[in-house]
Amino acid sequence: MEVSGSDDEGASRSRGRSHRKKSKKQRPFWQELPILIVVAAVIAALMVSFVGRPYVIPSQSMEPTLHGCPGCTGDRIYVQKLTSYWSDPEPGDVVVFVGPPSWNDTYTSIRSDNAAVRGVQNFFAFFGLVPPDENDLVKRVIAVGGQTVQCCDAEGRVMVDGKPLDEPYVQFDYKWVPGQQNASYPHGRVFGPVTVPEGNLWVMGDNRNQSRDSRAHVGDEFNGTVPLDNVRGKAVFKIWPPSRIGPIKSQDPQTN
Repeated sequence: MEVSGSDDEGASRSRGRSHRKKSKKQRPFWQELPILIVVAAVIAALMVSFVGRPYVIPSQSMEPTLHGCPGCTGDRIYVQKLTSYWSDPEPGDVVVFVGPPSWNDTYTSIRSDNAAVRGVQNFFAFFGLVPPDENDLVKRVIAVGGQTVQCCDAEGRVMVDGKPLDEPYVQFDYKWVPGQQNASYPHGRVFGPVTVPEGNLWVMGDNRNQSRDSRAHVGDEFNGTVPLDNVRGKAVFKIWPPSRIGPIKSQDPQTN
């Protein structure tokens, strides 16, 4: 009988543990939902802060590589930050950066005038659900710190350290006519030489006819260049619209 009693007690304890386990597994979904939301928010914030985030292309300055012109479909691109932790952008990379002070003369805030709404916008921007309130621009790196950039050689090509560049991504540029390198050319077609300060980048749009890039800011404190600290990341993928989904290639403008 003593053995039988022990078995009964053991079975009772076993049933009690089983009941407690079932009770834990049967937590209502509404109790778990807030936890799931917090976890998802933390992951999103970490991704935006340290891995990358999407951006919208606002202008035609990178046509045809990236669409943004009136009548075109504004591309959404994904910009990654990971490689910036161990290397700097290189010539040919497409980068997103915050415009230095002289680049922001036409920028207006995208935030609401209502303080409450503005606070909500800033909150969601922290998680990548709303664009940041800053003048984010996208251009291609042409020269890096220590290099000298200018235009043009006898064929109208941009030169870096005296060597002409091969730029297959440029499809829109003012026609080059030898011997007419001065007032007859639109502003920016002829420029330099400019030596890029260490820690800075010389950037230009692929659509040279419609890009307000380093060429338009050579008189500012950075001589038209962009500090590396202003770079938000490297554009690596077009994520919208579906017809244009695909990688964004870094095309090194190899010198001849």
